Amino acid sequence: MGMTMTQKILAAAAGLASVEAGQLIEADLDLVLGNDITSPVAIHEMDKFKEDKVFDKDKIALVMDHFIPNKDIKSAEHCKCVREFACRHEITNYFDVGEMGIEHALVPEKGLAVAGDVIIGADSHTCTYGALGAFSTGVGSTDMAAGMATGKAWFKVPSALKITLTGKPSKWVSGKDVILHLIGTIGVDGALYKSLEFVGDGVANLSMDDRFTIANMAIEAGAKNGIFPVDEKAAAYMKEHSTREYKVYEADADAIYDEEYTIDLAALKPTVAFPHLPENTKTVDEIKEDVVIDQVVIGSCTNGRISDLRTAAEILKGRKVKKGLRCIVIPATQAVYLQAMDEGLLRTFIEAGAVVSTPTCGPCLGGYMGILADKERCVSTTNRNFVGRMGHVGSEVYLASPAVAAASAVTGKISAPDELGL
Repeated sequence: MGMTMTQKILAAAAGLASVEAGQLIEADLDLVLGNDITSPVAIHEMDKFKEDKVFDKDKIALVMDHFIPNKDIKSAEHCKCVREFACRHEITNYFDVGEMGIEHALVPEKGLAVAGDVIIGADSHTCTYGALGAFSTGVGSTDMAAGMATGKAWFKVPSALKITLTGKPSKWVSGKDVILHLIGTIGVDGALYKSLEFVGDGVANLSMDDRFTIANMAIEAGAKNGIFPVDEKAAAYMKEHSTREYKVYEADADAIYDEEYTIDLAALKPTVAFPHLPENTKTVDEIKEDVVIDQVVIGSCTNGRISDLRTAAEILKGRKVKKGLRCIVIPATQAVYLQAMDEGLLRTFIEAGAVVSTPTCGPCLGGYMGILADKERCVSTTNRNFVGRMGHVGSEVYLASPAVAAASAVTGKISAPDELGL
């Protein structure tokens, strides 16, 4: 029986010749990831262990990103807990103020994830690294604690959905539109505990940033992970960012998939997820009423990379944010921030009337830097729009690409770039 790409990676990590869907395995881990919210819970669990040690100080990454710089006493205490743990165990990959970035942008940028890896993280969007051909998935903090101590984790081998991508997307269509379209098609539980495996000639027409965005939101379809084949673009990215060796796995020709879907990238249009689920999607031309908004957020682990900021800046250059509307731009890492500065993007944002933050998850989870009041609406390039996600339970979040978010910031309502003559 043939195996999928994900199944092959898990089989190798478990030291098995083959695995099949539903099988329970124990696999070796290449990276264990935590942030300033989830790591303290894992650390307190480790305090209960008889032996206070980590399996490999080089294979743990602790990224302070959700409430950094600290917004209050509680967040400061959380970071202090992680900081002391990292110091005590000499954790190599500890990222705090000045070095931090949003974890799922920072980890691949720092070369900590490569093809063939098995990665767990105490954050649901750890599935981002599937863009590089790794198996990566979110876990609970107790699993993170066990992973830090033993370097191993238990998995139930997932079955898979095959997503064939064809064609080339038009100018204002990006990876965000691809994944929103897919979630709108199969629903938020359409891939529950399955692997979303992306294949087809259309993959070559997606940038690495597009792929990171798509893999990042695999969890929003209920998936265990999302994964892409390793092609020239992925290999070039890893060569640029990492010195680690990587291993390429390919699905067998007779691999079994629960279902198969085909997406013609050329047919896609800018897409928006309406409240209060990512599956509640409409293309911009299907929106017949004016959806007036109060805030726009451009950033997050989903869409805070340099190509996202370039797209937003292209639309905002020479234009102004609608009077009375708040536009917040958050580069995902310090490196992205510097590059945006060098390219003049930050000046474009500020001259347009936006504000630019240091890297943080902040508003995505309703943490800080953009909390919504009752009945306020926000167009956001983040990944979730559940009730109360960005603030008051009476607020609304509309998920969109950086292009739609930037255009909407100018018009004050949900808009596509072509409405500005672009």
